[in-house]
Amino acid sequence: VQLVESGGGSVQAGESLRLSCAATGLPYSSNCMSWFLQDPGKEREEVAAIDRDGFTSYADSVKGRSTISQDNAGNTLYLQMNSLKPEDTAMYYCAAGFTRRAAYCPVTAYWGQGTQVTVSS
Repeated sequence: VQLVESGGGSVQAGESLRLSCAATGLPYSSNCMSWFLQDPGKEREEVAAIDRDGFTSYADSVKGRSTISQDNAGNTLYLQMNSLKPEDTAMYYCAAGFTRRAAYCPVTAYWGQGTQVTVSS
């Protein structure tokens, strides 16, 4: 299994970024994916999740500003982030896992290496 993120970068507050995650080798049983962020010295925090049927959930911190999506084949996961704020600065990780609850991805089994997002004011 390989998850490879891309699309991070340095932007100004108010701008947008679209993160991508290319997934290969995922077992069919893996039925959800999510994006996490992590600040140095802190635990990873889930910001958005999507299940195989396309149902989504978001953390309050990004709700209304971000959209998680995936291509029809389920091979690429996206996170469109708009109206970025300095507090969105973090390493963003793509994850895949298992769920029995629509729109959520509570059991993460596979991780990417992360892509850095830096937002300056």
